[in-house]
Amino acid sequence: MNEFLEDCRAIVGADNLLTEANDTGPYLTDWRRRFTGKALAVARPASTEEVAALVRLCSRDRVPLVPQGGNTGLVLGSVPDASGSALLLSLKRMHQIHDIDLINNTITVDAGCVLQTIQEAAAASGRLFPLSLGAEGSCTIGGNLSTNAGGTGVLRYGNTRELCLGLEVVTPQGEIWNGLRALRKDNTGYDLRDLYIGAEGTLGIITKAVLKLFPQPKAQLTALAALQTPDDALAFLSMAQARCGSALTGFELMSAVCLQLVAKHYPQLHQPFGADVPQTVLLEISDSESEQHAMEMLEALMAEALEQGVIQDAVVAGSIAQSKSLWLLREHITLAQADDGKNIKHDISVAISNIGNFIRETDVLVEQHFPGARMVTFGHLGDGNLHYNISAPEGISDDAFLLQQDAVNQVVHDSVHRHGGSISAEHGLGALKREEIRRYKSELELRLMANIKNALDPLGLMNPGKVL
Repeated sequence: MNEFLEDCRAIVGADNLLTEANDTGPYLTDWRRRFTGKALAVARPASTEEVAALVRLCSRDRVPLVPQGGNTGLVLGSVPDASGSALLLSLKRMHQIHDIDLINNTITVDAGCVLQTIQEAAAASGRLFPLSLGAEGSCTIGGNLSTNAGGTGVLRYGNTRELCLGLEVVTPQGEIWNGLRALRKDNTGYDLRDLYIGAEGTLGIITKAVLKLFPQPKAQLTALAALQTPDDALAFLSMAQARCGSALTGFELMSAVCLQLVAKHYPQLHQPFGADVPQTVLLEISDSESEQHAMEMLEALMAEALEQGVIQDAVVAGSIAQSKSLWLLREHITLAQADDGKNIKHDISVAISNIGNFIRETDVLVEQHFPGARMVTFGHLGDGNLHYNISAPEGISDDAFLLQQDAVNQVVHDSVHRHGGSISAEHGLGALKREEIRRYKSELELRLMANIKNALDPLGLMNPGKVL
């Protein structure tokens, strides 16, 4: 391996091939600090050509390769296994914004660009890049594309797949496919772009992307509503869509346990209804006309929902500061749950119309099998994606509860399957759910996926052990 490492060093430079434990450590431990892998080295290329050269070396010497962006994933998709045989390829040095086309409404960026940097560049040009998620200050667009990330804006703008027009990809053979076409219509054969998006680096390495931009809304308003049940939230969603149409850009559901944890660990965050409301919905309106028009639309919606008894109470943010404070409640749920102890996460989706039944039935099943477990249920109700997380019962140690993780997962995922849903809505499969998915996908579907993998990566060197 000395010759291989020397050849890697010649490509990226001595300072950008990390081999010492102190240097490689941050790249090898996953975001949740549940697993630490090993690697031959960490390579930090600065260009697509350097990525391609490294991939050719890996192909020559049969060295597995693990691509990594911001290392913010939750399913062990961007860290190597414990064998120490892989080269970890970090794209963080590839962070250039290459072009902003205000007529075509596109931005072309390197895969290592941090999501927040792209948002800010778009805003500085009077445009909106609507992908938004909790890790946006550190996740990279290459990782977002590789996992087809979701976030809070999917209801209006779609997943990352819908926000991408073109890609540049380094193939497992070290060739560079230039698919950086900024076209909204291109019906010339198989859609290779969509093949690489969501593949978690198992088919090739995304190095650049052309992304869609949108006009900045004239007004963004936020409101919080108190409800009794998820079924009430679904009725409220239907009313909001009927009244607001495409102006409805966010619709987040939060159970009582979620906000109780936030109140416990972040008491400085004001909760307008207290922390004992059974269900709370955070919604956002983005209007292209005016703030007055948006406020009239939102107030009419709230009045109708209150009059019909769909919601019990409501508050509309009257300023940017108040809006941010409401969003902070939603954004601190994950932090509060982590502060409270280790937990078992589920990133699931079911048809929106089925969410009420799923929550009601799965809550009963979890309580039957794991008495006292606390369901921390929140997420993107508008697109059917829930983070159905489960914390240990009071008085039970985290470690003791985590011993039951496989059993908890099976209860939840079997329920997801019965309701026609998916066990991964926006986080991907990685290594964490690789075996789990085999219980729910058909043999034919798995075989077709394996055929694609074998055709594009016959040596099996691209992010091995992930997805399949």
